[in-house]
Amino acid sequence: MARAQTIELLTRYYAAFNARDWQGMLDCLADDVAHDINQGKRVVGKAAFGEFLAHMERCYAEQLSDIVLMANDDGTRAAAEFVVHGEYLATDEGLPEANGQTYVLPAGAFLAIEQGRITRLTMYYNLADWEAQVIGA
Repeated sequence: MARAQTIELLTRYYAAFNARDWQGMLDCLADDVAHDINQGKRVVGKAAFGEFLAHMERCYAEQLSDIVLMANDDGTRAAAEFVVHGEYLATDEGLPEANGQTYVLPAGAFLAIEQGRITRLTMYYNLADWEAQVIGA
C-alpha cells in the first residue's frame, strides 16, 4: 500500500470519527487490530474496539480539528496529529466527575497499516492537561 492510499484510508477513518460513524471507523480496521489506549492497556480485535467506541460515546462528545496525516513511502506506518474539542458527558471510571465540562486537547496517533486496513492504533494525549481542564472548568 503506497503513501497516498494510506492517507486516503486515514482520511476516511477520521472523517468517520467526526461524523460519529462508528461502523465507518470499524470498516477501516483489521479484524485483529491492536489498540493501545492512552496511558492504558492494549486491547485487540474489532469487537474490543467497538466496545471502546460505545464507552467513549457514553462519556464524551468529541470532534477533531487541524488534522495532519503523515505516512511513510510504502504506506505501512502512519501518524496523525489533531486537536480534540470535547465535552465530558458522563463520569469515566477513575477520572474526575463529569458535568458537561468542555476541553481542547492536542493529541496524536501512531498507526500500522497492512492490506488496506489499520492493524495498530497507538493513541497519545496529555492526561494531566485534560484533567486540569475538566477539574478547572
